[in-house]
Amino acid sequence: MLTGTELLAKVKELGDVSKSDLVRSCGYVSTKKDGAERLNFTAFYEALLEAKGMNLGAGSSGGKGRPGRSLSFVTKVQFSGNLLVGKAYTAQLGLQPGDEFEIKLGRKQIKLIPLGAAEEE
Repeated sequence: MLTGTELLAKVKELGDVSKSDLVRSCGYVSTKKDGAERLNFTAFYEALLEAKGMNLGAGSSGGKGRPGRSLSFVTKVQFSGNLLVGKAYTAQLGLQPGDEFEIKLGRKQIKLIPLGAAEEE
């Protein structure tokens, strides 16, 4: 796959060809499981924009895709009585499935203490 100045030069050299031929000639092609050819238009256009000096902000989001809603750090007790802590919060803390916590109740508060940390306090 061509990138940078090589990509710009190839696009200029090919001139007025179809978009499919342009993507194919610049090497943005992959093979599907069934052996058919797949043209990677998105990757081609992203590389073309980057070669022209336009950064789409890939570095600002940390490579984790499009930014979504910001975390509010507020939750509600659900109708079932459960209190939900979403995946975004557990991921931010680096928690894994199976991690265990001790639940400590205080006056109008709930503390979740990782089982290994309870002994240290």
